[in-house]
Amino acid sequence: MGILDKLRLSAEGHVPSLGGATEWLNSEPLTADDLRGHVVAFDFWTFTCINWIRTAPYRRAWYEKYRDQGFILIGVHTPEFPFEQDVDSIRAHIEERKLEYPVAVDSEYGIWSAFANNYWPALYVADAEGAIRFHRYGEEGYEESERAIQQLLGLPEESGLADVEPKGTEVPADWGTLESPETYLGAERGERFASPGGGAWEEPRSYSTPDPLRLNAWALSGEWTIGGKAARLNEAGGQLSYRFRARDVNLVMGPVQNGQPIRFRVRIDGGEPGGARGVDIDEHGAGTAADRRIYQLVRQPGDVGEHTFEITFLDPGVEAYVFTFG
Repeated sequence: MGILDKLRLSAEGHVPSLGGATEWLNSEPLTADDLRGHVVAFDFWTFTCINWIRTAPYRRAWYEKYRDQGFILIGVHTPEFPFEQDVDSIRAHIEERKLEYPVAVDSEYGIWSAFANNYWPALYVADAEGAIRFHRYGEEGYEESERAIQQLLGLPEESGLADVEPKGTEVPADWGTLESPETYLGAERGERFASPGGGAWEEPRSYSTPDPLRLNAWALSGEWTIGGKAARLNEAGGQLSYRFRARDVNLVMGPVQNGQPIRFRVRIDGGEPGGARGVDIDEHGAGTAADRRIYQLVRQPGDVGEHTFEITFLDPGVEAYVFTFG
């Protein structure tokens, strides 16, 4: 019995209209009719999502292996934050991630709504008749997803899997040690904010950091304005702290005004990160936020422990959106 039969994935509706795309990259506009006769995977993503970033090497590998066997992969870029609507930024991240397959720019959520999707990342696989036969939300499940593609393509059961070697930010999370959750810093979804007196929405305010911070709590120091989706630093020298337990610490952030880089310094338990530095800083903790994107700031080698992360901004005008961990 095949994997699709085991999972009873034969009644998920048909591929809806792709007319909600505001633009297409790497391809001319495609319609559901254009895709008939092919097995098609639709990959919902947004460029700041660490969960999608860690799936990217698998998507690339599947496209490379099966593209000449009747398989089409379509990335659907649906933004989480307003700045992710910028097409030049999307194009830059397509280049950075080496995505060669078609990408539908879904800045108005037209395709997202047509699929009734609610997740980043989300993978939907349709057969040659346009019927959606398989879906996967979130990370992991890569073998299951690839086997579904193989079966719909009519490949033999003994077909091997694509070779995948994730590197850098695309390396899977260390799930066994990960105890810190995604944490938003804007008022709309923020939680576990520990600065004394709480936060003031859309009002400049001077904050301080309590000592100690409990696990998974965060705090601001200096003058910040907490908006709906991000915390914005008003004066140089402001600090953002988080007590975490994870191998990786990532932060979605960047300058309010493009073209105005923000210098910053990272400390772990008050010291330089050294060998625990992420790819976006040096061993002394120095880095620069030149645009709004996800920055990997910590990657702990060896045993993973509980630590206090601190980032101090040497220039004003940064917006910080969300912490993610791995």
